[in-house]
Formats: sequence, structure tokens, C-alpha cells
Amino acid sequence: MFTGIITGVGRIAAIHDLGPSSSYGKRLGIAVPDGYLDDVGLGDSIALNGACMTVTTLDPARQQFTIDISAESLDKTAGLTEEGARINLEKALRASDRLGGHIVSGHVDGIGTVSHFAPIGESWELRVMAPPVLARFLAYKGSITINGVSLTVNSVSDIEGGAEISINLIPHTVENTSLGSLQAGSKVNLEIDTVARYVERMLQAGVLVPPSSTYSKDTAE
Repeated sequence: MFTGIITGVGRIAAIHDLGPSSSYGKRLGIAVPDGYLDDVGLGDSIALNGACMTVTTLDPARQQFTIDISAESLDKTAGLTEEGARINLEKALRASDRLGGHIVSGHVDGIGTVSHFAPIGESWELRVMAPPVLARFLAYKGSITINGVSLTVNSVSDIEGGAEISINLIPHTVENTSLGSLQAGSKVNLEIDTVARYVERMLQAGVLVPPSSTYSKDTAE
């Protein structure tokens, strides 16, 4: 479990194939800021651009760790196949941590495409096209995770081919995440709000009140 508050920006330092064909995954070597691995152990979960991964080896002296990513995960995510690319990092949430963003699972729901990214006043406006399957989960002032960053939706426009969302990025976010390197055409990982996911499921099934929970004066007394 994560919050969408980025704890460091790393770099894909190495990519190794885990097999001879595209049906195999890859092993990624991730370089991190000094001291980032001080409280990390083997088997810990770290989100890379919003995708939850497991630490398979640690090399604190070189400030690097590795993860193994399956072919399925590679097919369903963006930004994890380019050596040298900067990526957002977040360590898994502890029970005692502050929930500064929103509840994030680290499971990418779809890939969006940046349609616009430009400064506006002191901030930056980011617009992203989301695929049709995710459009119904997006709402004004709702939460969305983009490349692992918890963000608030400023507007939603339903158009042919999905929905375009607009987001305001303050300078701190641009400077302390990898979002500042985005440009029109960039692919980004999207995770919808967990609450929206459950609301959609209830609406599909029909909201029914179980008989055992029906209130009556006799049972209340």
C-alpha cells in the first residue's frame, strides 16, 4: 500500500533480459539517491512510476537495488524499459505513516497519453488522455495517480476515445518528481481512486441492503 507521495527519484541504471524472448520479463537495476536504501530490506515493496515491485537484491555501497518485472507487467505499464530514464520511487506505507496523498495500491489500471504540458502562472498544467475503460472513474476534484504521484483532477472532458483530465502541478511537484520531464505524447501510468473502483462495482451489482441489517424498533430494543 502507498500514498502517492514520492520519496525519491531514481534512475534505471541497467536492464537485463530474463529469457530469450518477449514472453520473459526483465531485471532492472535502479540507482537511487544517497541514503535511500538505509531502511530497505530484501523483499520490500517499492513503487516504480506507480507500479509496485519487490526488491530482489540490494547494493547499498553503489546505491542500487534490483527488481524483476514480468512480461505481463511490462505490457501493462509505461516508462520502465528505457535505460537511463528517471523514475518516481515510493516505499511501501507503514502503519504509523501519515497518509499525505490518498490510498494507492501500486497496481496500474491503464496507460494514459500526455496531450499538453506547459507552464501557467507559477505552476504547470498537465493534461492527460485516459483510455475509455477508465473514463467513468474520473471526476472533478477526485484523485488520480500519475506515474505514482497522487494528484487532484481539476477538470474532466469526455471526448471520443476516452477522457481528458487537467491537473495543476505546483513547482515543488515538478522539481521533486520525474513529472517535469513529461511532454506531449509521453506515456504515463494511471491508477484510479480505490473508492471509485468500489462504487463502480456496487453500481454494477445493484446496492442491496442485507435483511439482517434491516432496522426495526423491536430488534433495536
